[in-house]
Amino acid sequence: MTAPKPSLELLRALTDENVLRVLMAHDRLTRAEIATRTGISKPTISESVQRLEQARLVVDTGERTTGRGRVGSYYALAPHAGTALVASITPHGVVAEAVDARGRTHGQVRTALHADAGQEAAAEALGAAAARLDGESAGPLRLAVVSAADPVDRATGRLVHLPDAPFLVGALDPPAVLADTVTGPVLVDNDVNWAARAEYEHGCVQGVDDFVYLHLGEGLGCAVVGDGVVRRGHGGLVGEVAHLYTAGPDGQAMAFTEVFAALGLRRNSSTAVDVPKLLGVLEASDTRAERVRLALAHAIGGVLSAALAFADPRTVVLGGPWGSHPLLIAAVEEHLARSPRSVPLSAAALPLPELTGARARAVEELGSLIVRDAHPTTQW
Repeated sequence: MTAPKPSLELLRALTDENVLRVLMAHDRLTRAEIATRTGISKPTISESVQRLEQARLVVDTGERTTGRGRVGSYYALAPHAGTALVASITPHGVVAEAVDARGRTHGQVRTALHADAGQEAAAEALGAAAARLDGESAGPLRLAVVSAADPVDRATGRLVHLPDAPFLVGALDPPAVLADTVTGPVLVDNDVNWAARAEYEHGCVQGVDDFVYLHLGEGLGCAVVGDGVVRRGHGGLVGEVAHLYTAGPDGQAMAFTEVFAALGLRRNSSTAVDVPKLLGVLEASDTRAERVRLALAHAIGGVLSAALAFADPRTVVLGGPWGSHPLLIAAVEEHLARSPRSVPLSAAALPLPELTGARARAVEELGSLIVRDAHPTTQW
């Protein structure tokens, strides 16, 4: 049986997508250069560029080629095609930026917060940053990707406040906060999940489809990646390991977060880990430091043993302000080597991986929106 031929509209849509995608990767190109990069004939490219100009998705830059031969016109993605908002909400503040489909940043806003700032202060900082970037961008903020240092409800995008969580932003609702400034979808996920995606796409586990990313900082979190996909679970709470029971300093079972209280490594009046104090202990050479390193290795090893049993990863990534410390990784490796199941450990490679992961997703989603603008009724 002969397969049905694709419709003319679908062929045009595919050609236009190729043109748009190649212009997203370059500042400007002539029609001949587009044809060379896409492998599509020059007449077909010329027709596509004309359609996209009429749709106001591509513009003639006014620049012309020089030298011998016919003069060529340079084309670029229309500047008013829009931008995407990328935002990171951490215990220390909100960082927001607008990015275009080429991945270039158009303005950044940083607003400091303190750990117990609360839901209203965080919402105000996020909303004000988005409004400022919306006013400064050439086109509308067409979507947003938000990274939050708290669990995120998968269905609604609201932050979930768990008992004893160190970062008090309540049930912050980023989609509602951004509704007046972002014209399209708002994607929200936990910062550790975004960090794991970044390491998978650009960092230390490229090409590894099954791994666990354990974040060790002021807060404790974990991302589980299986078959190249971050597993979020029914409610988006996969990887919330703070209350997972593990080995305490004296061998007794206790919640992971309580290990730091038992070791005197929490901030005053907080469940947050005292990172400067912990790093100082890790790098000391006295008996107490050795005891703390051993206790941490046992506690982390218990958490990772549970992850190995349920996720069956090929490797484990340790990240966060103190998670990738060489002395800690060596201690955890030594502990896991004595367990029935052991996998290689890697230190996270990227600075600010959560923002890197969120930014990459924002650029990808914005590009897809622009492609759909060219043929909004086509079934892809």
